[in-house]
Amino acid sequence: MSAATAMQMPPGRREFDFTMDDHRIIAKIAYSTAGILLPDSKTQMVYGRLAPRVRERGLKSVAEYLKLIDQDAAERERAIDALTTNHTSFFRESHHFDHFTAEVWPGLAQRLTKGGKVRLWSAACSSGEEPYTWLMSALGSKRDEAARLLKQNFKMLATDLSPTVLATARTGIYPAQTMETVPHELRRTWTRKDEQSLVVDPALRAAISFLPLNLLNDWPMRGQFDAICCRNVMIYFDGPSKERLQSRLADQLVTGGMMYIGHSERLEGPVAKRFEMIGRTAFRKIAA
Repeated sequence: MSAATAMQMPPGRREFDFTMDDHRIIAKIAYSTAGILLPDSKTQMVYGRLAPRVRERGLKSVAEYLKLIDQDAAERERAIDALTTNHTSFFRESHHFDHFTAEVWPGLAQRLTKGGKVRLWSAACSSGEEPYTWLMSALGSKRDEAARLLKQNFKMLATDLSPTVLATARTGIYPAQTMETVPHELRRTWTRKDEQSLVVDPALRAAISFLPLNLLNDWPMRGQFDAICCRNVMIYFDGPSKERLQSRLADQLVTGGMMYIGHSERLEGPVAKRFEMIGRTAFRKIAA
């Protein structure tokens, strides 16, 4: 170990000792577990997210915490949860939902009416804003028609690595100000006020299965999906991880199915040949 790497990082007002070596060990764990890249420039963020765990466990340094998570699998999961970035909002990158509602949903709704099945997947759903936005956009403000479709063979899967944000998603309770981006008619149709919060309609919550999933591990799903949203998560992965994930997402889509990715993301490597781009970061699968 060199003197440079062993040297303690400038502590400022830090409560706990935290060295550059500590950071790099954590970065290695985050990458091997979840594919998350944590370069040296992220040291302050890493410290800020792990310090509460160090404090809660009654430890005196991040080094002690590293020894703990090496032996305690449950605490290791909590550490990865704390390191996960979960920035989201209702109707974020709304052009995806506009495209789906106008170009894709009418055909899927007709299929449901005829007794067919429809499967959608929000692959990095965070605290639930994305899948709720997706459903509200597709169903619109006609509750009777929406209720009829939701009673058919329709399912939406919403997954995330973080159990903390999934807990929020399942409740469907959000501060009222976070729903200001939801169009008034949809907000009136699909939410109710509860003190300073808005609660998503139970019919929408029941239509979505919120489940934990590490996108880099094995997936339990056997069937394919008609559309997948996997937005603004691949920006945290390196090139090989992105390419593997995109190939697996393509396998999980029916031919003709849609994949929506984040505005700063691109299809990597050979998988791009399996899609045609039909809008801003909107891709239709054309080849198995």
